[in-house]
Amino acid sequence: MDPQLVLSFGGTVFFLALGYALGSYLERRHLRRLEAREAALRGMPCTTFQRLPREWTPTRVDLVTGSVVISVDYFKRFVAGLRGIFGGRIRTYEPLLDRARREAIVRMLEAARDAGHDAVVNVRIETSRTANADDARQQPTAGVEMLAFGTALTLSPER
Repeated sequence: MDPQLVLSFGGTVFFLALGYALGSYLERRHLRRLEAREAALRGMPCTTFQRLPREWTPTRVDLVTGSVVISVDYFKRFVAGLRGIFGGRIRTYEPLLDRARREAIVRMLEAARDAGHDAVVNVRIETSRTANADDARQQPTAGVEMLAFGTALTLSPER
């Protein structure tokens, strides 16, 4: 067997394995931290209402936002590229979108809490794809930007 071929193939396998291992570790670590931050914010309502409940009397109103840009690891990008050849659902990107959505909402709620608000209503989420390939020969980085925004309310003590 040609040593150059083995070296080339071995390098690809090594980087795929490294991307999978490191990407999985970092994703699990991010999810653990995210769950802890979500738990700390459980008491803060975050919803979309047609009308505020009658018992809610806002005393202060602000716009709050939370945004995040998350990229997929090399392994998931490779698997998604294969799926792109054959078509079908790209499951490797679904956890990326879920993590991005959750992180953006948590950041928005943290901004509201840090400003002294009690709730966030009329929450909206925007998303966009990110890519950084400046050259047509480069493969763009697969990533997503997620923006959550809403109206933060400070409620009167009589609520």
